[in-house]
Amino acid sequence: MPRSYLQLDVFAARAGTGNPLGVVFDAGDMDTGTMQGLAAWLNLSETIFFLPPDAGADYRIRIFTPGSELPFAGHPSVGAAWTAVVHGLATPRDGRLVQQCEAGLLPVEISGTVDAPRVAVRSPRARLLQEHAPLAGLDAITPPGQTAALWNNGPSWWMVEAASSPLLRGLKPDFAAIAAWTNATKSTGVAIFALEPEDGHDVVVRAFCPGDAVNVPEDPVTGSANALVGALLHAQGRLPGFDGRYIASQGRELGRDGRVHVRVDSDGEVWIGGEVQQVIAGTLDW
Repeated sequence: MPRSYLQLDVFAARAGTGNPLGVVFDAGDMDTGTMQGLAAWLNLSETIFFLPPDAGADYRIRIFTPGSELPFAGHPSVGAAWTAVVHGLATPRDGRLVQQCEAGLLPVEISGTVDAPRVAVRSPRARLLQEHAPLAGLDAITPPGQTAALWNNGPSWWMVEAASSPLLRGLKPDFAAIAAWTNATKSTGVAIFALEPEDGHDVVVRAFCPGDAVNVPEDPVTGSANALVGALLHAQGRLPGFDGRYIASQGRELGRDGRVHVRVDSDGEVWIGGEVQQVIAGTLDW
């Protein structure tokens, strides 16, 4: 049946610089296989589907990559909140909404105007699951003795800190090795970060997920991984920026220029936000 469809660019100051997101409205009659099939066909980093919310939520989404469903993801959640406000699916109360996704109920902060809301979504609480020696091929860009750590905030990401931002920006990853490692450990991917206090940002991030999305082996801008970087730096007492807030740069190596606004509040909860651009609006029949 025909239904409304949007394509957004999330974490983007202008169209074409962030991470694209497919948005499907009125998906209550679509089963899991149908949603997954459409997400695979669209072949975007993620596609979200709006469904009727349960009690306690203002809106509900399900999140799919081309290969699997995610309980939480950052750029889909920011795009969903933006869509809910701009397209009248939910009305903020005192600047707040509640998102329902497979990870549960997540608070959302809304500021700005109805036509151009500024969104911040609280990530599910981060958990450190295990540590591991760096993947072969990544030890060349990490400090001696550096280990990779598997963190989870819905999806699970291996977190690796690079010795410097030039090393990270110049990395040519071995996607086959990363896919084998992440598939063996049932993780979404590998997120590598480095401090880079310049040019309007504080941290640079790259996120590789070839095991989950063969056709999108490097994610352009990744909210969940950036939230985990914030949690990790907070746990180590190394948050950059000011007052628990900083900006991460991601996507330049793919011709993008995403900016993720990260905030760690007084309770240690991590919030992520950024600008959203609507690029396509129409209908689809699937």
